[in-house]
Amino acid sequence: MEKSKWQYVFLTLAGMINAFGITVFLAPVRLYDSGISGTSMLLSQITPKALSLSVFLIVLNIPLFLYGLKRQGKEFTIRAIYSVVIYSLTAWLITYVIPVDVSDSSPLAGTDLLLCSVFGGIISGIGSGLAIRFGGAMDGIEVMAVIFAKKIGISVGTFVMIYNLLLYIACGIIMHSWTLPLYSIVTYFAALKTLDFIVEGLDRSKAAIVITKKPDEIVKALSETFECGVTILDAKGGFSGESRSFIYFVVNRFQIGRMRSIIHGIDSSAYITITEVADIFSANHG
Repeated sequence: MEKSKWQYVFLTLAGMINAFGITVFLAPVRLYDSGISGTSMLLSQITPKALSLSVFLIVLNIPLFLYGLKRQGKEFTIRAIYSVVIYSLTAWLITYVIPVDVSDSSPLAGTDLLLCSVFGGIISGIGSGLAIRFGGAMDGIEVMAVIFAKKIGISVGTFVMIYNLLLYIACGIIMHSWTLPLYSIVTYFAALKTLDFIVEGLDRSKAAIVITKKPDEIVKALSETFECGVTILDAKGGFSGESRSFIYFVVNRFQIGRMRSIIHGIDSSAYITITEVADIFSANHG
């Protein structure tokens, strides 16, 4: 219960931060966010005033989250809808209630498109990253990507990128200007990098695979130095047929140099590969 309460506290904060970035930096100068958020911004500009950004955020996002209910689960869907509702409500408050003018320029960056695109992207990326980190989501297009990307033979990231590319092309055609869509691409990449940082952190883990003839010495040295577990598997050279040991070890990016020195100090012919690890889960069984 305590964990659930804190999740909703941070999801509330995420929705408010996202709305601040969009309504204070992007919407006033007609820059566009990515995904359904960007689509909502475009539609709010070309439809009657009553159909505001807040309305489109709810009308477009919630059906997508509900469509993905079976795949994503009830708890995720509830948290995602909650995040979008907070985002929508805060955007409405900033635009129509709070006494600050966001009609044709940013209160903080004026009409400087570069400043608006960078800071709008960073701030909205923080909001989206917090939502994902605490079990929710801020945009239904990612749910659609998870469901449909594999069916059409592309990755989730490629699906989202294609959607955003088509969105920015549509913005350029409809608004008869390519300047704003091009700056919106800057916004997209600023948000994407910020989101990755919030979700994964600075010290994203790396998986090291070591092929060696001296597994015992290497395992002992790694365990003592980094004070964590190491996995050993038996292996066999495909060409030589000689016996080898396969060592699997997880480190962060700052430990790679030291790990390499330790391994090659023991076995100069050891073969090492490094790959990124997106997530690490462990369970304690009592």
